[in-house]
Amino acid sequence: MPFPSPFYRWRPHPWHGLSAGPDMPRVVHAYIELTPFDSVKYEIDKETGYLRVDRPQRYSSQPPALYGFIPRTYCGPRVAELSADVADVADGDPLDICVISERPITRAEVLLNARVVGGFRMIDDDEADDKIIAVLDNDAFYEHVQDIDTLPTVLVERMRHYFTTYKTSPTDDHTTNCVIDEIYGRERAFEVIKASMDDYDEQFGN
Repeated sequence: MPFPSPFYRWRPHPWHGLSAGPDMPRVVHAYIELTPFDSVKYEIDKETGYLRVDRPQRYSSQPPALYGFIPRTYCGPRVAELSADVADVADGDPLDICVISERPITRAEVLLNARVVGGFRMIDDDEADDKIIAVLDNDAFYEHVQDIDTLPTVLVERMRHYFTTYKTSPTDDHTTNCVIDEIYGRERAFEVIKASMDDYDEQFGN
């Protein structure tokens, strides 16, 4: 019996070894690092591709949606240019994505198809750190949602509140350095995704 191909012998790196999506930029692959049930912050280890424990969540905030990144994306100069009026550079990570699902998905380190509906222009310490907003592509409950303005407002506000407060200590007087100054629709989100894919190709090769 012949040996299997290398693709089957070795697990592909979630950032570099998977495709960005089946119908870019409308439907993307989302690799999930965090679920709404996690009280510990996990993130991808860039060297190995495994999930690494970053830190326990210090305060009561927990992610209001599935949270991860789009493979083969990179927030570099093109992503920063889309926020050039308020950001000096981008954060140098894969592009973040929040995915909303009606049924609870309780485990991380899964790959899913996500239909892009919009995003947040977030600035973290003067770095562009956009968050793409999407819904699970085959979720019948959200099949009518094509743009962010058709999502329930309370879901959008929960996500916005989380990202602007999760680093803030209740005993500190200073405000967080995370600011969301724009909530944009899917066409702008498509531009950000395309820019991050071009940044990836320039940074890592095609």
